[in-house]
Amino acid sequence: MFCSKCGAENPEGAKFCSKCGAGLGVATTPTEGTAKPEAESSTGLTANVAGLLCYVAGWITGIIFVVLEKKSTFVKFHAWQSIVVFGALTVIQIILSMIGAVALAPLLPIIGLWWFAHVLGIIVWVITVGLWIALMLLAYQGKMWKVPLAGDWAEKQANK
Repeated sequence: MFCSKCGAENPEGAKFCSKCGAGLGVATTPTEGTAKPEAESSTGLTANVAGLLCYVAGWITGIIFVVLEKKSTFVKFHAWQSIVVFGALTVIQIILSMIGAVALAPLLPIIGLWWFAHVLGIIVWVITVGLWIALMLLAYQGKMWKVPLAGDWAEKQANK
């Protein structure tokens, strides 16, 4: 008999895992931050796959799933969170690009401002890619991890 928590092999009939002490044959309770996604969304996909797809093209697929999804609050949550998080990061990147372009204009040779905008743009890009990967993986695992500020708002929208 294998432990569902740590994977250790235990003798048949054991009630607790010899490695981690978890109960064997006992249903574990979901951890905080996990959701029980509905088995299927109104798109015909399983909820965790639809949740992952909400993030694939950032705010664009978020909008698509907000429009398409009618019953799964799990999918709607991820769609709204995708719109808010990646929409805001896109706006920030556009602003930083405009600052960099203005700083490089022949009339305004402000090199310090260009470097600041460039470095900040790289930092925002790294955060964007990290969040993109993390949010897709967490959605696929059936978790409703909330990005600070955006996640609370997304949850309110999904429950409407």
